[in-house]
Amino acid sequence: MQNIIEIKHVTAYRGHTRVFNDLSLDIAAGCQTAILGPNGAGKSTLLKLLSREIYPVQRQGSYIRVFGRERWNVFDLRAHFGIVSHDLQHEYLGHVRGLNVILAGYYSSIDTWSHQQFSAEDRARAEGVMEMLGVAELKDRTFGAMSTGEQRRFLLGRALINDPDTLLLDEPTSGLDLKACFQYLDIVRGLMQAGKTVILVTHHIHEIPPEVSRVVLLKNGAVIADGAKLKILTSARLSHLFDTPIELVRANGFYQAMPGKH
Repeated sequence: MQNIIEIKHVTAYRGHTRVFNDLSLDIAAGCQTAILGPNGAGKSTLLKLLSREIYPVQRQGSYIRVFGRERWNVFDLRAHFGIVSHDLQHEYLGHVRGLNVILAGYYSSIDTWSHQQFSAEDRARAEGVMEMLGVAELKDRTFGAMSTGEQRRFLLGRALINDPDTLLLDEPTSGLDLKACFQYLDIVRGLMQAGKTVILVTHHIHEIPPEVSRVVLLKNGAVIADGAKLKILTSARLSHLFDTPIELVRANGFYQAMPGKH
C-alpha cells in the first residue's frame, strides 16, 4: 500500500528552537491515524512541514515525501491532500461569504478573486458539499459571523471541494460545544467510512473516533509510541505522555481521559 507520508531523519526548527531531531514517520493510504501529543510536542511544526509552510534542515538521507514525491505544485497536491488547520481558521478573512469559502478551495486561496473562474459544475459541486455538511443555508453568511463549529465545517468543505484522497485535520473539535463536536465527529466518521484516509493531529482523546486504527504518541519532538490503537491507548502510556496520572475510559468505541490517582 502506498505511503501518503514518509518522513525520514528530519531535523526542523521553529525560529531558533529545534523541534525535531532525526524524526521518522510513515503513514500508509487507508490507515486511519491519530497523532496525539501535549502542547509543545511538535504537532504544529509537523503540520507546517507537511503543508510546506516550513522546511526541514537539508542533509543527506533526510526527506519528507507526500504521495511519494518531495516536490509538489500546491494546485496538484490539493486534489490528493486536504489540510484543515487551526491556524487557517484563525487567519481566515472574516468578510468572506460561506459559498466563497468553499469555492476558494479550488485555488487554495482564502477568498475568491476576479481572475478566478468557476464553472456551473464547480458551483454545483460547492452547493453539494455544503448540503452534505449541513451548512447550505449559511452560504451567504460571512465567515466572521459564523460560530466556531460552522466555520470548521466550511473549512472542511473547502478541503473537500477537490475530493482529496486524504484529509489532515488539526484538533477538529477544539472550541466546539458538545452538540457541534458530536456532529463534526459524525461527519469525519462518515468520510472515513466512505474511503477517505483521515489523519488527526490532536491532544484531545475524545476526538479519536472508533474508525481510527493507529495511534502515534508525540512528545518533545519525538515519537515515543506507535502502533495499534488498543495497544497504544492505555492509562499508563497516556499518563507518561501528558506527565500526569490519567485513567482512560472507553465507551461506544470512543475514549475519554479522567483524572487518575496520584
